Amino acid sequence: METRDLIFSVVMVVSSFVLTYEWLGRFKYSPANALIILSAMVMVGALAGMILLVDMRLRKIDNMLEAKERSLRINVQSVENNLDARMNEVLIKMDDVMDSMDRRRYR
Repeated sequence: METRDLIFSVVMVVSSFVLTYEWLGRFKYSPANALIILSAMVMVGALAGMILLVDMRLRKIDNMLEAKERSLRINVQSVENNLDARMNEVLIKMDDVMDSMDRRRYR
């Protein structure tokens, strides 16, 4: 979690306080409305926390996918190298067989 995320979360909570306070001030403000202001702050704080948790989970999934992609790439590369080696062996054997057939044909 980055500091910028925490700063944005704090800004969300503070702005919910200011918005709710000013909105209720347009009507008749009374101390009983403090519960409404506190509820709005808690709700926005919970929303900010939820967004941060989703962000952390997405980053974790992204890191897992990158690790699996790396391992898959390494496995594909090793299979490719093994296949190249086997193909070279087959080509060498085919060349030997073709040479022996050419020698037999010219005799």
